[in-house]
Amino acid sequence: MIKGKNINYSHKEFDILKEVNVEMLKGEFLAIVGPNGAGKSTLLSILANELTAKNKNKIWFKEKEFKHWNLKDLAKNKAKFSQHNPNDITLNVKDVVMMGRYPYFYTTPNHEDFQATEDAMKETDVFHLKEREYNHLSGGEKQRVHLARVLTQLKNEVAEKLLFLDEPLNNLDVKHQYKVLQTIKDFTLKSNSAIVVLHDLNLAAQFADKIILMKNGKITADGKPQDVFVKEIIQEAYNFPCVIFNNPVTQKPMIVFG
Repeated sequence: MIKGKNINYSHKEFDILKEVNVEMLKGEFLAIVGPNGAGKSTLLSILANELTAKNKNKIWFKEKEFKHWNLKDLAKNKAKFSQHNPNDITLNVKDVVMMGRYPYFYTTPNHEDFQATEDAMKETDVFHLKEREYNHLSGGEKQRVHLARVLTQLKNEVAEKLLFLDEPLNNLDVKHQYKVLQTIKDFTLKSNSAIVVLHDLNLAAQFADKIILMKNGKITADGKPQDVFVKEIIQEAYNFPCVIFNNPVTQKPMIVFG
């Protein structure tokens, strides 16, 4: 699905990423975790073809380098949710979500565009806000609107799509955190893939198929949640004591810090 080899990135002579290797197969939910400043968001941006390092890191998406993709086709195959979105948009909710359909029409959206927009708003629980002005929403509501915008971009017949999400749970309450992650999980169960930057290790353990743990611009561990979320590995990465046990309901690792 996507592969990057020997990814390096520096900014103002500061090394942010150092010899990072990533490979993800179709249908996987990959969570990138790690302490602040580990390079998680930078890695996501490079994998999503939104940031290019000086040494021109090569990223293969569906066995083809990004530079060989037609931009319109690429927009129908992959989409990215950013943690920083404009707060001042003088549009109503349904028009903001419709922005995700721009790769599909030139002047006027058709029935498929309206249907995709409606479906995405329902999936993210903002359909009841569709006529509301975006600027009048709460932070969590805005977050869900932008998630709907990204999801509607990938509502098409293309097989094996890829969704990038940078901290999509910011400002969300517990209910919507779970609903968002379940929506992403459902997306991957259709032979699509998702790469998600998360801070909550327990949610990452519950929903992700694969974990990448980063620290100081490097990958310190990767694999299944039960292989990465080990006491010694987590304490070393976060420099903080923890206890790890299996969730009696999900049988996934649970981490308690302190």
